[in-house]
Amino acid sequence: MSAQTWAREFVHRRRRGAELFLLILSLVVGIGGYAAVGLGVDQQVPAGIVGYGGWLAALIIGAHVVVRMVAPYADPVLLPLVAMLNGLGLAVIHRLDLAAGATQNDGYARQQLIWMTIGVILFAITLVSLRDHRIMQRFTYTCGLGAVVLLLLPMLPGIGKSVNGARIWIHVGSMSFQPGEVAKVLLVITFAGYLVLHRDALALAGRRIAGIDLPRGRDLGPILAMWLISLAILVRQSDLGSSLLFFGLFVIMLYIATERRGWIVVGGGLFLGGALVASRFIPHVTARVDIWLHPFDHYQTATGPHSDQLVESMFGMAWGGLLGRGFGNGSPYRISFANSDFIMGAIGEELGLTTVLAVILCYGLIVERGLRTAIICRDDFGKLLAVGLAASFALQVFVVIGGVTRLIPLTGLTTPFLSYGGSSLVANWVIVALLLRVSDHARRPLPDFSFDPGEATTQMVRLPS
Repeated sequence: MSAQTWAREFVHRRRRGAELFLLILSLVVGIGGYAAVGLGVDQQVPAGIVGYGGWLAALIIGAHVVVRMVAPYADPVLLPLVAMLNGLGLAVIHRLDLAAGATQNDGYARQQLIWMTIGVILFAITLVSLRDHRIMQRFTYTCGLGAVVLLLLPMLPGIGKSVNGARIWIHVGSMSFQPGEVAKVLLVITFAGYLVLHRDALALAGRRIAGIDLPRGRDLGPILAMWLISLAILVRQSDLGSSLLFFGLFVIMLYIATERRGWIVVGGGLFLGGALVASRFIPHVTARVDIWLHPFDHYQTATGPHSDQLVESMFGMAWGGLLGRGFGNGSPYRISFANSDFIMGAIGEELGLTTVLAVILCYGLIVERGLRTAIICRDDFGKLLAVGLAASFALQVFVVIGGVTRLIPLTGLTTPFLSYGGSSLVANWVIVALLLRVSDHARRPLPDFSFDPGEATTQMVRLPS
């Protein structure tokens, strides 16, 4: 059997029915969690559960209908995983709202549901308007310029604002937004487009130094300069979590494009060196490292760095144990910013280690489906784009959960789809739409270009002599 014949016969099934079934299960988790919060805290089902459940179901089923119509061959597991994580996050945020005494109309959960609505709308717009992901390769440098401009916006006087020591927000009227979340997506597109065009030069031409093959400066220079500018801006803004995320993305995509293991060595060395310098000379980083190494020395202290957030989270997760205290029986409100930076601490306290591991497994499946999409994708740009988007999830989850569990110092990133934060939620819904678009293109059956001479002869019309 020829390769072309095998490719025509091996066709991925659409699996939209399986996706719908998994989405129903995700709605059970989201709406059931919302009901469980009411029963655990107030001993009654929340009065607004019908409206909340209907709103959530409309968003999820609407997203499914869009995928069914414009991306029928897309991966059937990605959307249900995202819907389940988003629904669980809404339930936990609602639990924290009740602990803070917030009403149904002014709580963070309602605002998060509104942000989810915006995210799903942009998810649908992305899938409908972008019918071929390869079009984005034409805007490689435009996306790079846009990313740098977005990263610079918080530094402008008047609209830029510092929150918790990091100047990464812009405020226009009553609205606030974190442009670095959008810049993350644009940088992945830029890295993918540039590395596809220059992968041969980056992989073959260059010098061998200390056993490591390095590319020529003129080949690596443009993308390296843009990356360094982005990192410098983020370090100046004290947004060290995003700096680590962008650094990891660049190294991973460069390694995938060139297939040179030396980049892992170079990237690891640069990271360790940069981390050492930052811990010595940047006060914000020095305080984070000190809290990481000696959290109980800075617990409820009058001066110096405070580790109350980390220690309270550790106490809560230890108290929750394997199965958790149950909604309403814990004290996650003792953790500052529990609905954003430390939502995993709140989950560990009231839902236990079992749920924490289940959440990590869901993130692992999202990354796995993204990497599987990259493997089966037929074009190099799509492969690198899928790898970059999947790696962004993997790195962000590692950095966030690693900080909460004291594996690494705290960095301040949000947990995708779980934490409160409109910028992150909207950007991550767009990332899922891009992954589904690449997946749909990769799983579609190849057109049949076979030519049967016998069949063509029987259909020929004899011309008169």
